[in-house]
Amino acid sequence: MDGREKKNFNITLQVSNFKTALNGFEKLIEQTAAQKRDERTGLFVSKEEAIDYDKFYALVQELFGPEVKDQDVKCFYRKLCNNPDAAIDWCEIFGYFSSEDESLASQLDEENLVFLVSRKQRIVISGSRRRDVIKCIVKIPQLDILITASQKGLITVFNSQMRVQTSTNVTDTSWITGCDYLPQLKRIVATTERTIIVWDYKAQGNSQENYFVIKPMDHCLLCVCVVPLPEQLCRDDILLGDDGGFVNRFTVNSDDFGLKQAKSKKKLQTQVLDSKNFKSIKRKLHNDWVMKIRYIPALNCFGSCSLDSVHSLVLESLKRLEDNLPVREFAMPRGANTFCYCVKANVIVTGGDDKVLRLWHPNISTKPVGKLVGHMFSITEIVTNEKDQHVISLSSAKVFRVWDIQTLSLLQVFHDSQGGPGDMQIYSMIYDTNHGMLITGSSVMDLYPLTRMIQDTKQTPHSHEREINVMLYNKYSHQVLTICSESIIKVWELETGLQIYQILDPHGFNVELTAAAIDDSGFLFATGAYNGTVKIWDFGSGQEMKVLPEGKDWKEEEHWLRRLMFLKAQEKHQYLILALERNGSIRMIQGKEDDIFLMVIWELPDAVPYLQDRYHVVHLKTSTKDRSMAIPFPDVELIVQRSFSQHIKNPSINIEVNCIDLLQIEGYNLIATGTLNGMIILWNFVTSTVKEVYRPEDCLTVDPELDPQRFRINDILFLFRSPECARRSSQDSICSSSQCESSKGPQSSKGSKQSIQDSEVKGEQTDAMKEQQPVDKKQPGVASVTEAPPPILVTAHEDGHLRLWTLEGRLLKDMLPFTKHSAISLTSLYTDSCSRILLAGNVEGHVILCSISSFLEPPHDEKKLKQLLSWRAHALEIIQVIYVEDKQVVLTASIDGSVRLWHALNGHYCGYFGQRRTFELSQTSDFILPCDVNELPLEIKEESKFTEKKPKYEYPLIFDRERWKKISSMSLLFKRTPLKAFEVEQDFKFFKSLSSPKIRRYALEGFLTENREAGIVFGSLPIYRVPSPTSLRFLPLIGSEAQRDSVDGISGKKKGVHVQHERMARRKSLKKNLVPQINLASSFFPAMSK
Repeated sequence: MDGREKKNFNITLQVSNFKTALNGFEKLIEQTAAQKRDERTGLFVSKEEAIDYDKFYALVQELFGPEVKDQDVKCFYRKLCNNPDAAIDWCEIFGYFSSEDESLASQLDEENLVFLVSRKQRIVISGSRRRDVIKCIVKIPQLDILITASQKGLITVFNSQMRVQTSTNVTDTSWITGCDYLPQLKRIVATTERTIIVWDYKAQGNSQENYFVIKPMDHCLLCVCVVPLPEQLCRDDILLGDDGGFVNRFTVNSDDFGLKQAKSKKKLQTQVLDSKNFKSIKRKLHNDWVMKIRYIPALNCFGSCSLDSVHSLVLESLKRLEDNLPVREFAMPRGANTFCYCVKANVIVTGGDDKVLRLWHPNISTKPVGKLVGHMFSITEIVTNEKDQHVISLSSAKVFRVWDIQTLSLLQVFHDSQGGPGDMQIYSMIYDTNHGMLITGSSVMDLYPLTRMIQDTKQTPHSHEREINVMLYNKYSHQVLTICSESIIKVWELETGLQIYQILDPHGFNVELTAAAIDDSGFLFATGAYNGTVKIWDFGSGQEMKVLPEGKDWKEEEHWLRRLMFLKAQEKHQYLILALERNGSIRMIQGKEDDIFLMVIWELPDAVPYLQDRYHVVHLKTSTKDRSMAIPFPDVELIVQRSFSQHIKNPSINIEVNCIDLLQIEGYNLIATGTLNGMIILWNFVTSTVKEVYRPEDCLTVDPELDPQRFRINDILFLFRSPECARRSSQDSICSSSQCESSKGPQSSKGSKQSIQDSEVKGEQTDAMKEQQPVDKKQPGVASVTEAPPPILVTAHEDGHLRLWTLEGRLLKDMLPFTKHSAISLTSLYTDSCSRILLAGNVEGHVILCSISSFLEPPHDEKKLKQLLSWRAHALEIIQVIYVEDKQVVLTASIDGSVRLWHALNGHYCGYFGQRRTFELSQTSDFILPCDVNELPLEIKEESKFTEKKPKYEYPLIFDRERWKKISSMSLLFKRTPLKAFEVEQDFKFFKSLSSPKIRRYALEGFLTENREAGIVFGSLPIYRVPSPTSLRFLPLIGSEAQRDSVDGISGKKKGVHVQHERMARRKSLKKNLVPQINLASSFFPAMSK
């Protein structure tokens, strides 16, 4: 009775706690809804009190615990933001608002299945014997090769493209039962019923057919596996299971195979080795056949299963084979045919003739932790997909079942219906993690690809049917807005890639949208069309709010909108938009709370005609026009001399503004523009001036042989770091001595789990410490360290260059981004909130990622602007590239109609918006590429004296005369008779006298201090002196005649002085240039009979 009362008390307590959580949830909804109503009316809400999604999600988790899913909370929060007055049900927070019909249709859709059976590939083993079957398949992930062994003796090695690399036929009367790879000996081991086969698959020529046979064995071998122990060198341990229930540990050494093969002088044949000469330990663990044996490195033990109902599965360390101590045994009815281990879930899955999959904890052998029921026939094979946490089981009727090991739910069932009656059984099955593929072996080999691998690599990505015109990112709702040339607006969820809603023909039928913008709050977005119309929309619901209609006197495409930007309104209940038209005019559009129509209230005068003539700076006069509302920019007029005659415009030269950016912060009120002819113009409303920052030399002349658009500026961007960001960067740069020492080397972005900002800060810590040292000695913690540096401009040019400027017009850096192709026109620029990285896209579809964190700090050292990475994201032009800081991903939009997602750390492909499966932003292990891209990401290595290895040079061997004199025999040198071949081989030490040249190696060593774009630069080159004979008539004197001359020279005292001097000179010349003076021709080439 006490237990029942305690149980009732616990239930009452849980109900009470849940009611308390519901009351708190209702208060949270009321508070959030009231705040969203205030934000829509324009009331100010402080950041501390504002409830964004992250805060809302944290509060919900505090109330209901971690069982609440992120996706359900996000849908609930989006509904609350779109309509704060809508009826809310607490069940929706747990995801109970979706209909069952949609989920059922989603399950039946083939594109949402785990394996895409319709894309199955079949490989027929060529050269196999009749009625042969693949008995064993082994995947070697380190080498990315696949090994198959057929029952009648055909062992085949496949490469990563599933092409046959090598194969051999084992001529044995027994059938092959299993195979594996020996990692230390780098050979393949296979077992027959009575022997062990060891084959060197890397041998060339006729040696491929040679292998070692180890026999005899005491029992019939049924399975084999290799124990991967890295600490062992030149030795491998093999585990064997036989029909007597024994597990045998067999040790093979390299001396048993390599030395015997090297000593054999004859043509190598198949060699038979006695098994008694090998170290072998065995122990009887089962009372029936051992069906499967595997070594599990994560548990540091082996596992063997049997048809024995008592000792069905044994899991123990290798030491237990050497003694008779008890072992861990798992019992199940009718035994186990197969088993596998899942590392992440830490469970062992077994299956056998009782048709039930059992899940066991490795340390609990009394009772399984779960069961999976569904197979109608005996289970023959089980494999795991560690990444997706799936278990794939196969029955004897060729029925596959895919299970989720975390939820124990069935995900997919498919059947292999191909093949005749003799092809019914599948003998082996593995899962290839490297390529996301299920591989089975019967009389043929079938490959079942994962659906997501086919979607990622085979299907052409399409987010829209037409080319993308605009892509925007809403950082508050974590959503992406895209607009195509067909005038379809789509809003996507960033984390999943799912479409939330779309708007068809937003500005009317057949009206193309060309520009868009999102306001700072994230609740509104504006769109602009080619006919000049502008509309403001509610981002959450997609409802139209305000419109700027088309003017009656407007000409077609006269007010084509190129860019829209929201301005900070200085008063409530109004909206301000800065619009750039294709004709170069810049206007301000205003929207009031009580008026549905927008109106143009301000226009910037055209200063290009005045600047291109003789003025570099034109002053502005503030107009005294009365306005009912304050606007960010005053009404201005250009102050020019009356005698100025306006420059006559050349119709062949385009001087219109092509791109624009603005900077409105404390102390700065700037507009920067870039023109089609390459001019950079800066409007400064604080100093009331407009000036020409840069103008190319020949931008106002026409050359018919050159491209008229060669000077065009495609994008312009302000790079400014706020005081808060500068303070944060300064704090990050100050590190302890141990941290500084550990971060001397440059950080590699590829494969790193750290953020780009962190790697950039660590890479620059040494420089930052050097710069801050003198300051800290005088005044520690001065404010100058955290002062924000002045803003700079960055421009993307048609010639492919990236240029950075000061506001005064000084060029800080002219950079040509490094890609696998030549200079390519840049189209888009983007930077993060603290201007630590810079992204650029070009017309060939490349993305360039640069680090600019240290470069922004004066004096703007150009060496600190570093390109980290570049990769090919699209096959066609990129129109917009965006970096999402909190997710560390890059968004790219192209004219090919797709919007794609990439990991910013390494350029790995995540997917595209509109694909069937959801994104996996945290998974970076699988490297895949879209079907229209075949270039790998290119990581730019940093040159550093700490990490750069000095180049090693290899020089050709030269003859060392001094060494030759020491080891050569004098009797050989003065031998008059011609030498025989064996005498030269045994006595003459010419080849042993060869050595490396004695040169000064340090003169050749060095590293480049300039960039590598200028080409290959050699610091110095080795110079070899090739001696030549004094005359061609002395060439035959290498042999006996040269020896006779040397002897005559020794007895030259009896002859005249002139002859003696001439002979001595000739002998010295020959010794200098023709050493060694031996007639080798007679030794290697037989004399021709006359």
